This record gives sequence, structure tokens and C-alpha cells, in this order.
Amino acid sequence: MTTRILLFILAVGLLAFVKQTDEPGVIRINLLGYRPASVKVAVWASLTDKPIGRFELIDAQTDRVVWGQQAGRAFGAYGPFAQTHRLDFSSVRRPGRYYLRTDDGGRSPEFRIGEDVYDGTADFCLRYMRQQRSGFNPFLKDSCHTHDGYTLYGPMPDSTHIDATGGWHDASDYLQYVTTSANATYHLLAAARDFPGAFGDAHAANGLEGANGYPDVLDEARWGLDWLLKMHPTDDWLFNQLGDDRDHAGMRIPKEDKLYGKGFERPLYFASGKPQGMFRHKNRATGVASTAGKVSSALALGYQLWRDRQPDYAGRLWQRSQSAYRLGLQKPGNCQTAPGTAPYFYEEDNYVDDMELAAVEQLNASKATGAKAVEWQKQALDFARQEPVTPWILNDTARHYQWYPFVNIGHAELAKRLPGRERKTVTGFYKQGIDIIWQRARQNAFYRGVPFVWCSNNYTTSFATQCFWYRQLTGDTQYAALEQANFDWLFGCNPWGTSFVYGLPANADTPADPHSAFTHLKQYPIDGGLVDGPVRGSIYGRLIGITLYQPDEYAPFQSRVAVYHDDYGDYSTNEPTMDGTASLVYLLAAKQAENRALPPAKSKPASIRKAAKPALSPVKKPLDDKSTYFKGAKIRGDTSLRRIALVFTGDEYADGGEHIARTLRKHNVRASFFLTGRFLRNPALGALARRLGREGHYLGPHSDEHLLYCDWKNRDSLLVTRSQFVADLRSNEAALAAVGPQPQGPRLFMPPFEWYNDTIAAWSRAEGWQLINYTPGTLSHADYTTPDARNYRSSEVILQSIRDYETRHRSGLNGFILLMHVGTAPARTDKLYAHLDALLTEWKQKGYALVTVDAL
Repeated sequence: MTTRILLFILAVGLLAFVKQTDEPGVIRINLLGYRPASVKVAVWASLTDKPIGRFELIDAQTDRVVWGQQAGRAFGAYGPFAQTHRLDFSSVRRPGRYYLRTDDGGRSPEFRIGEDVYDGTADFCLRYMRQQRSGFNPFLKDSCHTHDGYTLYGPMPDSTHIDATGGWHDASDYLQYVTTSANATYHLLAAARDFPGAFGDAHAANGLEGANGYPDVLDEARWGLDWLLKMHPTDDWLFNQLGDDRDHAGMRIPKEDKLYGKGFERPLYFASGKPQGMFRHKNRATGVASTAGKVSSALALGYQLWRDRQPDYAGRLWQRSQSAYRLGLQKPGNCQTAPGTAPYFYEEDNYVDDMELAAVEQLNASKATGAKAVEWQKQALDFARQEPVTPWILNDTARHYQWYPFVNIGHAELAKRLPGRERKTVTGFYKQGIDIIWQRARQNAFYRGVPFVWCSNNYTTSFATQCFWYRQLTGDTQYAALEQANFDWLFGCNPWGTSFVYGLPANADTPADPHSAFTHLKQYPIDGGLVDGPVRGSIYGRLIGITLYQPDEYAPFQSRVAVYHDDYGDYSTNEPTMDGTASLVYLLAAKQAENRALPPAKSKPASIRKAAKPALSPVKKPLDDKSTYFKGAKIRGDTSLRRIALVFTGDEYADGGEHIARTLRKHNVRASFFLTGRFLRNPALGALARRLGREGHYLGPHSDEHLLYCDWKNRDSLLVTRSQFVADLRSNEAALAAVGPQPQGPRLFMPPFEWYNDTIAAWSRAEGWQLINYTPGTLSHADYTTPDARNYRSSEVILQSIRDYETRHRSGLNGFILLMHVGTAPARTDKLYAHLDALLTEWKQKGYALVTVDAL
């Protein structure tokens, strides 16, 4: 670990090496925010072993200290960190936007406290589920894999065609597994049953926009149910898998695949209950019950939710639920997925948890009473006693999907149906597992007790859900902090400070370069996808075929304890999964819908909590409360108004200046120009700037010498001192003043390279400037890239990204700060500014008003 840190320091130069020990620690928080009554704990962590003494909660709108106390116990080293503290501010319940500050100079990202912080998040993650659809894909508005499939290992002749279209692709590959699909379907159905108010109705059953009278979560679950019916078409036929790892031959957008030697068909593996594998590697299957139990429970719950809506359809679900349950009883054992050319497969080694849940759902669906109800309860309880604690908890490790699902759902559903003593037995199973994790977790500041195995985020989601169910069933809140810590981990309270959900929350540190063809090949967003998550360093080192394609922005925070990369090349930590996302949909819906107020964690007396010390560095109030801010910079205006601020930056090139000015005059549009001192002091370019100012465009600074303020790999590491920053900015101000009077009103500053951190934002405000940046989500800022560069984007691709963003987001381009460049290097002949006329015409036709950024 020490060697890795030293190499990083040397990479950014001797200055950074000298200052390393003086740098503040990082503060990790839940980027989504916190409910007023929930546990609220951030984690301060430092690469040095020096602890902190005090921390404060700051109102982000006024920059006033509203609460503070001593940091308390130092937890010591964890992963890459030499020292850590838990910063508990649970007693603060007042809604607002805040940040935390420590006495070593550390500052957290801004976050909210409010009852609505989780509203809409479950619906947001359904975007990824729709994008994973096979058959008709509403995201692509096209169909794929319509010829599936041909059978293997079944009682019918091999290569018999069976209609297997539909369902969901499992992850960034296009394999489809019945075991994960059934589990995902159940979670979606349970979310619709338990938290109906968490979901809207904005999409039709086919996934396209348009209400259809059913909540979107039920539409998505129906997509899964329809495919499960195809996978269990008769009483004694059950299929387990569609496709195999020959799929991994290359990244592509889903269409039709000719990878298996039989036209566009893919192989459909029958659940034989025996070892399978078409090539050298074989699985260790011993039965069918693990798949049959999952299918039975999903179909039974589907029946319960659809029987009053569509009785005929519900009848088919109930028939197949019963036959799947009988198959599980007839063929006990584990039904693993089949490997192909590689040794990886889903190595499921348990099934009694699946049969427990299936038995409970047979009871629920049949509405049995009396002796029959007792019989179902006894069957379920017998299964429950065979596996009281999910084995990964006991073993603190697991092979890939070895014990699946990662939470025993049957315990929760069974406990609801049992009388007092037996109910306590089953909830005691949950408590036993939770306490095992707690004994590990209590040793570190992150309360991390879930093992860093492949798909660790799925385990984390499942464990947080187990804690939630235990608390709901018993009223016991002793593990509330552990539950919240696991939830917080997923959204930023982790060593890397990132959310593991693509695009959630917006304008925060979330996966940007996941292992996905959608993002890698087409720059399509994969909104709502939960990525696999960190793995142990030893696991990462043994995996086949991993190559990092970009510098590791999280390099200082990697360790032998755990590794995570936001890099397309790391399929082990950064690949989104369908079933993990579906389980997160349930957890997020639970968090949104929960109305039971958790008691605040213990904290210091009120006399100590009062802020006795002044704020560490007072700054001015941000411009407004309807805009979006990231790391102290305004990045979007009011999204309820159809206004766009077109922003241009200029440094050494200005070949588009005259064209841009003429086009803006033609449309009677005012834009904003942020120019460096070098640009303004160039006689030819200075004349352009003066004319732009006279014509009413906003002129602002872009730094004098176009300095790089922060390290590209470690954003929190500054490459300039405060005195260097101030001198450069003031020189830029002087150059601006020389070209003419400056606009009245807000003083706005666009940082060079559009790269900054919280400290730069604070220094800017101290100089009287509010930092701004472009709104993320489009590729307009890439108009400077040249054809020889790896990150090159053509104007056509850039324009399409703008249009795609508008059509796929409910608020369109409302409040957008859209960045372009005044000029680009001669090597780029495809100039984006040449399309400005058409772009402005298009926006006006759609009713957008073009305003200067100070009016946004």
C-alpha cells in the first residue's frame, strides 16, 4: 500500500509529495442524502495516521455552522487509510442542504436532509431494467434475439426450437438465466405489493413512454413473468439458461447473434439436474429445486397481484407455480448454470431457501386455512430450519453466486404467517446472521462486514434488506446504524466516495465508464444500473482478461482489502447487473415509503452540540435554491423552466468566433463567453471579445493561463496554491476589464479544463466569484477532440447525444448550461459550431428560450 501511494505522489510531482502529509482527510457521505429521523453518519478517512478533534455541519446556502461536536473515537486503519472516524450527526433533523467540515480542513460533498431524498429513486432504477429487455427493447426502440432458441440436455431432441424470446439480459453480456430472472421478478413484484406509492405510471407494458393504468414496476415484473412462463411451458419441462459464454466474443449493442453455429438461434439449456457444459468445463448441478423454487415463488406472487386484474392470465401463473413447486420437491438439489469456454458459472450450492419461499407463496396464493395452512407452514418451516443463516454470512466468502439469492426472502414471508413463538424462531434466524456481520463490521469506521466477493454490491443490498425486514418484523432497532451504513455504502460512504449506481444521484460521483456496450460503444446512459462493486485485491489479481484503459482516478484508495475501478476494462467491479438492480429497486422503494421514524443514534448533550467555534472560512451564499450545484459550482438552472444557457470557452483558438457571433446575431440570441487572459491579450482575439461584449453577451473569466487546478486522477489533490490561484484569477479579471465594462449582477467563473474541486469553489467565492460548470449528460464539451485522439467525438455523435438526452429526460434541456468552444485545433475539421444555426433553430421551435448564464 505504501509503495502505491508513493508512486501516485511521484506521478503528480515533488510539490504534491511535500504537501501530502498536510492534505486534509476525505469525508465520505451518502450522496443521496438522509431522512430527518434516520441514522446519519459520515466517515472521515486519512492516508496519514493523525486523528481529528472536531467536526461541524454547515448550511450550504448560508455557509453558517449549524451544529458541531467532537469527532469521538478513532477507528484506526482500514483499507488504504491510516486513520478513520465516524462522524455522527443523527440528532440533526432539520431539512436543508448541508456539508460537513473537519478541523483538519476536510470538507464533504453537499448533501440534503429531507423526507423526499429517496423519492423517485426506485422508479429511476427501472430505467436500467427496461434497457435490459430482450425481444423488444424500448430503449433502442428495436428488437433483438427474436429467433431464440434451440434446446440442449432436454428430453426432446437436441436443437428442438422453443420460443424463448423476451426476458432480460443478465448484465453487460446478453446471457439470460432463469435463476436471476425469477429472483429479479420476485423483487419487483414484492416492491409493487409492499410499496405501491413509490412508483409512477409513465410507461406502457412494452416499456415505451405512455401511461397504461398500471405502475411501471408491475409492467416490468410482467415482462419477467411472461418469460418465466416460456421457461416452464409444461408440467415437467423447465429450462435454466439461454445462451452461454460464447456470447462474450465481443461487445455489441444487442441485435441478433450468430455466435452459436445455428443461425440467429441461441442454445436453451434444459434444467436436467445433472452436470452440464458443452466444452471442457462442467458445472456441479445436483438437482432442479433451486431454479424451480424461485420460479414457483415468482409465479405465485404474480398470481396474487394479477388475479383481480387479469384472471385468465393469473390462472396460467398459478398453474405453473404449482407445477414448478412439484418439480422442486421431485428433484431436490442445486441447478447451476452451464459454463462454456471459460471456467466461470453461477455455482449455486443451496436450494432450501428457494423452496421455503415457494412453500410460503403456495400458502399465500391458495389462501389456505385450517389444516392445509398448517401443512404449508410446516413445510416452509422445515426448509427454514435446514438453512437458518445464509451460508455466505457464516463463511465470510463465497464463490460466484454460490448461495443465491444473497438474502433468504422466505424467512421474511414465513415470519408474517407464523404465530408468536415460531415467528420469533424465524426472525431469530435473521438476527443470528445480522449479528455475525455486526461483529465484523463494528471493527471499522465504515461498519463494513459484508465480504468483498464478486458482486459485493448485490450482497450489500441484500444484507441491508435483511436488516430492514428484521427491524420491520420485530421493532428491534439495535442494528439500525448497521442497516444504514450498508445503504450508505452503495451511495458514496465508501473508501472511493462514489455512488455505485449509474446516474444516481444526478450530478454526483457515479459510474461514468462502466463495463457496458451501451456506454462504451454508443455513449448511451445506463441510468439506474447497480454495478458489481469492489472485490478483494486477491480476487482481482486472479481474474482473466482485465485491462484498465484509463488512468485510475481512485488509485490512492485501492488496497489489498478491496479494489474498485470506474473503467470499462474492469468487468469484475464495474459491470452492472440486472438482478442486483432489481433487488435495489425493492430497497429504494422501502426507503422511500418507510414512515416509521428511527430513533436518532446516541450523541453528545445539546450543550456540547452547539457550535462554539466560528466557521472555518465564511463564504457567500449560493445564487439560488432552484439550481443544481456540484462541488460548489452551479451546473444547472431551474429545471422547471424551458431555458438554455449556451456557453463558449476560449483560450488559444478562436477560429469559430466570427461564425458564432454572426449566427447569434441572426437568431437575436445572447450567449456567455468565458475567456482566458491569454485569449484577451491577443490583439485579434481581444477585438472579438470587445464586440461580443458590446452585443450584449456575457463575458467571464476562464483563468489567466488556463491552469490545471486539480490532479486528473485524484480530484481532491490540488496542483496550485491559493496564492497562485488568486494571482492567476486576478490577472484574468484585469484582462477582462481592459476589453470593456463588465456585466452587472452575478460574477460567474468557468474553471479551466472545467475541472475543479470544493476548495477551488471556496477560493472563488472568497474572491467574489461563483464557480459554474457545464451540465453533464451530453458530449457537447468534446467538440475540441481531434480524430487522432482516443476520446474523439464527431459532431454527429455530439449532436445526437444532445438530442438523446432531451428525449430521454422528463425535464429535457431545461436549465441546461451547454458548453462549446470558440475554436479548436486545426486537426479538427469537423467543427461543431458549424451546426449552431440548425441547433438554435431546433431549440426555438421546441420553445426553449436562450439566455445568458447569469439569467439562468
